[in-house]
Amino acid sequence: MENETENDIVKNVEYESIVPLDDFLAAGIHIGTQQKTKDMMRFVYRVRTDGLYVLDIQTTDERIRMAAEVFARYDPTKILIVSARQYGHRPVKMFARTIGAKANVGRFIPGTLTNPILDIYTEPDIVMVTDPHGDNQVIREVVKIGIPVIALCDTNNSTSNVDLVIPTNNKGRKALSLVYWLMAKQTAKNKDIPFSYSLEDFETEL
Repeated sequence: MENETENDIVKNVEYESIVPLDDFLAAGIHIGTQQKTKDMMRFVYRVRTDGLYVLDIQTTDERIRMAAEVFARYDPTKILIVSARQYGHRPVKMFARTIGAKANVGRFIPGTLTNPILDIYTEPDIVMVTDPHGDNQVIREVVKIGIPVIALCDTNNSTSNVDLVIPTNNKGRKALSLVYWLMAKQTAKNKDIPFSYSLEDFETEL
């Protein structure tokens, strides 16, 4: 496995990221898969000799800031954060707790957003998913009700029906915890609410 340096990954070394670039690299946020979709090609920085596609960290950082700005404009009780992926469960719950949003982890019950007779029925104004593939039922329902969706997208994801793509490794434990921690921290800053959580608070235990 190759060792990336900041200059290998970031197109503008003068860019000031939310956290030190080494933190992004250590969490593996930039490490994609050996597959890429046409949708995600614009977010790929390069391909490694082992065939893994590498995402551009600067773009990821910029998109995290954009998502935080979007979330700050919504009533937090009308924000729904979703993750079928196991390593996303704790980060999603912590993010929701931090900003006062709703979390839905594990299996997403069909009709949660579209069937008012269900006890779990909810009416969010915006939804964020951890993986468009694993959370595809959510996206299908979001499209039906016509609200925005933000998604963490890896190199192998389709971005159709996603309004704001955050290019990132959406499979790794450390990558997911860092992304959600940064979004929580940035959203709290934008909303001027206290934020006292450490990155470790967002990490799923092994």
